[in-house]
Amino acid sequence: MRQESFDFLQKYLNNSSPTGFESEGQKLWLDYIKPYIDDYFVDTYGTVVGVINPEAEYKVVIEAHADEISWFVNYITPEGYIYLKRNGGSDALIAPSKRVNIYTAKGIVKAVFGWPAIHVRKVEQDKAPTIETVFLDCGAANREEVEKMGIHVGCVATFEDEFTVMNDKFYVGRALDNRVGGFMIAEVARLIHERKHNLPFGLYIVNAVQEEIGLRGAEMIAHRIKPDVAIVTDVTHDTQSPMYEKKTSGDIHCGKGPVIAYGPAVQNNVRDLIINTAQEKEIPFQRSAVSRATGTDTDAFAYSNAGVASALISLPLKYMHTTVETVHKDDVENVIKLIYETILKIEDKQDFRYLK
Repeated sequence: MRQESFDFLQKYLNNSSPTGFESEGQKLWLDYIKPYIDDYFVDTYGTVVGVINPEAEYKVVIEAHADEISWFVNYITPEGYIYLKRNGGSDALIAPSKRVNIYTAKGIVKAVFGWPAIHVRKVEQDKAPTIETVFLDCGAANREEVEKMGIHVGCVATFEDEFTVMNDKFYVGRALDNRVGGFMIAEVARLIHERKHNLPFGLYIVNAVQEEIGLRGAEMIAHRIKPDVAIVTDVTHDTQSPMYEKKTSGDIHCGKGPVIAYGPAVQNNVRDLIINTAQEKEIPFQRSAVSRATGTDTDAFAYSNAGVASALISLPLKYMHTTVETVHKDDVENVIKLIYETILKIEDKQDFRYLK
């Protein structure tokens, strides 16, 4: 990876973009992609779309989502402790002892998820932390002191953990789900620009908001763009670490390439184009089967408007929705390459219908 790309990836991942509050991260992403696009627009809720060849009638989308899981302040006790609600799929099990940033009108307030010490617990009776039992301590003596810091019900908190590289093979951090996807589609736009490809269609590079609470940003922007084709990238579970059951979760490896999904929302002809591209360009890939839905923005695009030919290319990831989400460097590069090479194979006004 070139140094400029790595620097952006690191800066982008270290920034916070909680669901519903993605604007700071979206600014970083837009600033990075601007040199590689012809135009852009931003919708009411903050989804950012960079466009190459905006006058073209035929429209192709490549998409990722920008938001990360987080917490809402829900109740402040008289003693100054803070109880929370989830914003997305936040995991109370991993919360105790984690540091957080609470975002207020006065700036960031540092806090920690406290937990009773092992010395004072009956360990044999321990229960897993839940949203009802985890709490934040911001160093305040009472509710009034908390409020003077600018903290109130509705303030958002995110884990405080920064991007690192592990064993020179893996990228590790919070919010790789799915800002690493935003990075990858931005790199596709860069490659198209720098290699001076004249696309015969309009390419819409979409960094959508609010995926973590129900694919809402993709739902809104799909109706605005009305694309003909959508290729979505998100993360999927590496199933090699302990406690995964391959019979139900599949056999997916970090380091063995992008994962191409099979399922009702995935349009077979678009998927086959992706697979044929991978085989022709010798890009390693894996396959996954999904059931009723992919659980990604693919579903929102596929079933929008009169139906959009959509497919999903996933990045294998360990430890999803933790502060140590982990992806293999080679997989990141190969997802970028696979989306890029697939885009170059799409023809103007290509008809992906099964029957004509």
